[in-house]
Amino acid sequence: MSGARSTEDSPPPDAAKTLVVVPTYNERETLPVLAQAVLALPGGWSLLIADDNSPDGTGRLADELAARDSRVSVLHRPGKEGLGPAYLASFREALARPHIHFIAQTDADFSHDPADLPRLLAALFHAELAIGSRYIPGGRTEGWDLRRRLLSKWGNFYVRAVLGTRLHDMTAGFRIWRRTALETIDLDAVKTRGYGFQIEMALRALKAGCRVVEVPICFTERRAGQSKMSGSIITEALVLPWKLRRLR
Repeated sequence: MSGARSTEDSPPPDAAKTLVVVPTYNERETLPVLAQAVLALPGGWSLLIADDNSPDGTGRLADELAARDSRVSVLHRPGKEGLGPAYLASFREALARPHIHFIAQTDADFSHDPADLPRLLAALFHAELAIGSRYIPGGRTEGWDLRRRLLSKWGNFYVRAVLGTRLHDMTAGFRIWRRTALETIDLDAVKTRGYGFQIEMALRALKAGCRVVEVPICFTERRAGQSKMSGSIITEALVLPWKLRRLR
């Protein structure tokens, strides 16, 4: 854990007060199965699908899911602007709902197992941010070749070295926040658009004094569709830590 913010007066983790946020772009193949897995979890979880006007009809499918279950809602965005803006819009939507006390992040491609969400939520008994980590004891990846495993591990080592943080998986996208943590962070100041968004938000949480805990998970290669990783995203992740050093 890091930081020193007290959670003694905060509400205990409650699945019925948790909103799972899923940004989508061309995820029609996996979205129905993911939604079913989240909604089947015990405790009454809710789901927000933030679609960036997917040309494959993911947004229309999301509307159909919402019409069948009141716990599903859809945020339609005008176009593909990057992971960061999609999450920020989703966070603002979540914070506009007073009954939501916890906000979860997960991918739509089953790289993250929804069955691990209760473990992350339970970790918030004594923290304000729980991160599903591949790089602590018990964490691992499946379906990656050696090149990708080395690239990911080196990237996290690089980020930790530049920023001087003890978190092992700064780039992880499987997380649950207390709303009080997101309310503490100046979301308008967050500018990262790609996968470096996860790095910036983790660092801002630490700077805000949030207690952060890492929970071991298994990260699995996507079941269907195409990876959103690109050369520009990798370049951003290399440059971003140096820009963020001022936040330390």
